[in-house]
Amino acid sequence: MKKMGRFGFYGALLFILGLVLASSIGSAHAQLKMGFYSKSCPKAEKIVQDYVNKHIPNVPSLAATFIRMHFHDCFVRGCDASILLNTTSGEQTERQSPPNLSLRGFDFIDRVKSLVEAACPGVVSCADVLTLVTRDSIVATGGPSWKVPTGRRDGLISRSSEALNNLPPPFANINTLRTMFASQGLDLTDLVLLSGAHTIGVAHCSSFTNRLYNFTGRGDEDPALDRNYAANLKARKCRSISDTTTKVEMDPGSRNTFDLGYYNLLLKKRGLFESDAALTSNSASLREVNKIVKGSVKDYFARFGKSMEKMGRIGVKTGSVGEIRKQCGLVNS
Repeated sequence: MKKMGRFGFYGALLFILGLVLASSIGSAHAQLKMGFYSKSCPKAEKIVQDYVNKHIPNVPSLAATFIRMHFHDCFVRGCDASILLNTTSGEQTERQSPPNLSLRGFDFIDRVKSLVEAACPGVVSCADVLTLVTRDSIVATGGPSWKVPTGRRDGLISRSSEALNNLPPPFANINTLRTMFASQGLDLTDLVLLSGAHTIGVAHCSSFTNRLYNFTGRGDEDPALDRNYAANLKARKCRSISDTTTKVEMDPGSRNTFDLGYYNLLLKKRGLFESDAALTSNSASLREVNKIVKGSVKDYFARFGKSMEKMGRIGVKTGSVGEIRKQCGLVNS
């Protein structure tokens, strides 16, 4: 047999290590499955759904914050509920990071978790609770549904700096967005589909006032923003570049309705964030936007759901990795 050279040996070793890594990733995904708690906590998903159906109709705006919370969780260390951890000592957690300071509803997640804990102590993870609450709250407000395979475990680490570095900012251009999504295993189609969640909820003026008052540092407007819309925002909503408190509907007139309004606004140059406008700055993403607008709501819901399920699998911890937190804001002692 011919002797294997030095580089041949290391090449073979790297190939084997690659197979091991791929196998471990595959097995982690395999451990997420529909009805994961069917034997260990058979009423878990119904407990979540019942609580959501009882309370979300009274505060439908929470649906928007939960889908954002889920997104922000998955993009930092994977979908492991690290965003729910409180700062107890040392470095601040993701929850205290600037992109997450406007999030709310943590107490809602805590109440759901306590109900599940009462039924099945130490069985259902906070990561699964957050994922289920997100899906169920969107459905409760008339939005799309999607499959939520369960079996996630909770992370032990949460760092504010990582949230700042890994979450796409509202001023991101299309190249930055594509790169950040690709790093999470999501493609351009996922980017466009998931951005549709901006059809519900609100944004603070501080996230986009530079587009109104000082886009290039010369006191100018962003030319990618409709002039009439910009004038209206200045006159009625964000009256100064320093406004940090006023909120603006992402999809004016239907902020609690999950529909195609967001994409129609994009084509009219009325997306609030630079990252919204970016979706029409690239021929491939613009084609996807037009495809959605020309299609049916039913088709969009189905495609959005598949991307949400895909996002919900990012970096999941399963098996013996991580833990099942007793309280979502604290790691177990």
